[in-house]
Amino acid sequence: MSQRVLGTWLVLGAVLLCGTLVLVVLGEGDRDHNLPLADTEIIRAQAAEKKLDPALIAAVIYCESKFEPRPSSAGAEGLMQILPETAYYLAKLSGGRSFTSSDLATPSVNVAYGSYYLRYLLDHYGGNVVLALAAYNGGLANVDRWVAHADADGRRLSIEEIPFPETREYVRRVLDAEHVYRSDYAHELGIA
Repeated sequence: MSQRVLGTWLVLGAVLLCGTLVLVVLGEGDRDHNLPLADTEIIRAQAAEKKLDPALIAAVIYCESKFEPRPSSAGAEGLMQILPETAYYLAKLSGGRSFTSSDLATPSVNVAYGSYYLRYLLDHYGGNVVLALAAYNGGLANVDRWVAHADADGRRLSIEEIPFPETREYVRRVLDAEHVYRSDYAHELGIA
């Protein structure tokens, strides 16, 4: 085979490879933008009541349950995957008097409690979304400890420094999903 024919085949191969990579990347991008969304009225109402970004609530729901509320292996329930113990604590904090753990199966109750907890965590961490999400997943006491260690070293806790790999990945997934919900579902979520 001549050098010229070989060169032509190499160029064609490179073009095909680049075209395939572009299709793969575009395909993955499209898949990321097809996140499920349901219960938008509940999300909008809770976002307004709790002064939260509706895209953030939707992203937490997506990462917790993908909008399919089945109990987790840890016993968390509903769309926002709340542990009954956490819900009882939140009921006490918020002045709820008639809460039972079976209420967590009701989307409006579950999202109300999950949103209340998210607002509580955001307030606790001075509006730091990364820390609030880390605490939502990894526990308030753990994140308080991590923040104290970082503060003692004179630095701020970043996503990369979250010691639990699952929690670190959770925070990244929620932030990525929040971006998608904000850009692709702004109208449905009432985002101006």
